[in-house]
Amino acid sequence: MIPGIGTLTQDTLWCFSQVKGTIEIGTTEADIISTVEFNHTGELLATGDKGGRVVIFQREQESKNQVHRRGEYNVYSTFQSHEPEFDYLKSLEIEEKINKIRWLPQQNAAYFLLSTNDKTVKLWKVSERDKRPEGYNLKDEEGRLRDPATITTLRVPVLRPMDLMVEATPRRVFANAHTYHINSISVNSDYETYMSADDLRINLWNFEITNQSFNIVDIKPTNMEELTEVITAAEFHPHHCNTFVYSSSKGTIRLCDMRASALCDRHTKFFEEPEDPSNRSFFSEIISSISDVKFSHSGRYIMTRDYLTVKVWDLNMENRPIETYQVHDYLRSKLCSLYENDCIFDKFECVWNGSDSVIMTGSYNNFFRMFDRNTKRDVTLEASRENSKPRAILKPRKVCVGGKRRKDEISVDSLDFSKKILHTAWHPSENIIAVAATNNLYIFQDKVN
Repeated sequence: MIPGIGTLTQDTLWCFSQVKGTIEIGTTEADIISTVEFNHTGELLATGDKGGRVVIFQREQESKNQVHRRGEYNVYSTFQSHEPEFDYLKSLEIEEKINKIRWLPQQNAAYFLLSTNDKTVKLWKVSERDKRPEGYNLKDEEGRLRDPATITTLRVPVLRPMDLMVEATPRRVFANAHTYHINSISVNSDYETYMSADDLRINLWNFEITNQSFNIVDIKPTNMEELTEVITAAEFHPHHCNTFVYSSSKGTIRLCDMRASALCDRHTKFFEEPEDPSNRSFFSEIISSISDVKFSHSGRYIMTRDYLTVKVWDLNMENRPIETYQVHDYLRSKLCSLYENDCIFDKFECVWNGSDSVIMTGSYNNFFRMFDRNTKRDVTLEASRENSKPRAILKPRKVCVGGKRRKDEISVDSLDFSKKILHTAWHPSENIIAVAATNNLYIFQDKVN
């Protein structure tokens, strides 16, 4: 177990650390956060929004004299990753919204990350510059070209110190390979390739080659009227570069091995839980659709999120999950109204903590849930500005269904479905979490005694 990441016992208290973003009155659609991702060390935290922007936060060095301060995250770089486009062939607008961000492990002083909208994946290099060259021969100090007749001596340019600048430059653009909307990107453990998945196909790319990709999964039927399911999420195994999983709108997960064949249309393993006939309803198919799939850090387990539950699957057992956690079971009676307001199609993500012992996922009313796999305890916490005093301890929230409501409980009828936690991230080695609530990014950490 990683030091500092224990279990979610009654003693683990989560504290408010920071909130980034404006107060919600002036929120525009473009400011809504659409993805959150820590890098491999946890020193950087990236968010993407519906306006196509990427904001990178860097953790400050902890100050020696303030023991309780554990290094706040402050803005490091902001850049426009994607612009709105128009597909003239299909008469379709392509949104600039960032669907996913994935970091590459750091190899040198620069950082690299992938970001994608519905159609195009870009590889960005984020680097620092604190020196600038001066004393060009052919240009003057303003950068204008000099008259060759005035150049009589040869000058040696020198590097002069300047204020630190963080530059983000697009190094590769991977385009024109997806007919449908990209829902996932995943970097392979060989760090030479990555995959991008849309509703019906998964493509494998080499980082050095932008003009071609290999189609590794294609579930498009010859007759589109026979279409019964779509791909909802895909991820590479953390250690085996030949293995990946993808989930479907039918609630199934397929594990594929690229050594078996070039086109992985036959899966190696197929994970599906038989449906309980007593729970069958009009909404069964919609709520069983998997919105996120994640390998554990160890690579032994897969976690999936559907509308009401989070499930943990052992790679060695295909017929049912080894753990099922109810995220918001009190919504079962509300499925009809959730269908009418389209909330039933919300795509919640899920994350593991660094030691795979606790899982976290979002809910409505700005609530998010944590489940401890060892003690089987769970807790509901809220991301709100009401208790956003520094070091304020988050009080567990409870939702009551009918009957008498206790003082600290909230009735299921007064939940706000417009406030939803879809995107969360957990620091790879510490109890620090990032939670996106509409246009605000909340950072919480465990209380240090």
